[in-house]
Amino acid sequence: MPRESSHTDTRPLGYAAAFFPALLNPDLETPSLVIGPKGKSAAKRYNIYRNNVTVSLIEALAAVFPAVQRITGVEFFRAMARCYVREMVPSSPLLFEYGHEFPEFIERYAYASEMPWLADVARIERGWLDAYHAADAYPLSTHDLADSTREQLIELKFAPHPTTRIIRSRFAAVTIFAANRTDGPFGEINAAEPEDALITRPQYDVVLRRLRPGGAAFLLALLDGRPLGAAVASALNAAPSFDIAANIAGAIEAGAFMTTRVGGPM
Repeated sequence: MPRESSHTDTRPLGYAAAFFPALLNPDLETPSLVIGPKGKSAAKRYNIYRNNVTVSLIEALAAVFPAVQRITGVEFFRAMARCYVREMVPSSPLLFEYGHEFPEFIERYAYASEMPWLADVARIERGWLDAYHAADAYPLSTHDLADSTREQLIELKFAPHPTTRIIRSRFAAVTIFAANRTDGPFGEINAAEPEDALITRPQYDVVLRRLRPGGAAFLLALLDGRPLGAAVASALNAAPSFDIAANIAGAIEAGAFMTTRVGGPM
């Protein structure tokens, strides 16, 4: 696309500023600074390059959000993704980083309004990938708490594991996500049933769990740095039937927190 030369490119940064904006906006004309060999117009070549960039970003979104694409169908997904690509410029050269704002875009995408749970499914998918790429850390175990007294436990604060993600939904987003991450058939789903998700990667594989009633309020309080006693109070306020022992054990088993121990097993 740029003028062919064997010399070091000394063009000012203004060239890049003029070259880039039209890449993701087909309504903009080919920048006048973009010319082909012998000074001829490079509009056709630029359009090919522009299309390749758009297609690459759409395919990156499809790789990050396979369940969303299965739900909507390929044609619908690609049309929605194309609109997103025209609006959101990549901020990282790593394609798996693209699409952090996609769930919010889905929420305001008019054609997806009949699937109000779709954005939360996308949030779970994005959280799953972010957990996969998060830093390693030793997960907290029940042995780390074995010597703590009741009084110490009440005031205990937990360090969140780098992979831990909590997604709350007014819909059955966990069930819908799980059903659409496989190729097999699935039964009828009551999409109106609220579900909260816990995503972790305690060892090598990302794990998704549906939280019990009050579980999200409990974990969010702990991840916010509140002591265990205050987190339990928040959970009981959200769900009077909150099972304290089961939720603490489940969170530790899931690897939601990390330990400061050195040399512990993964």
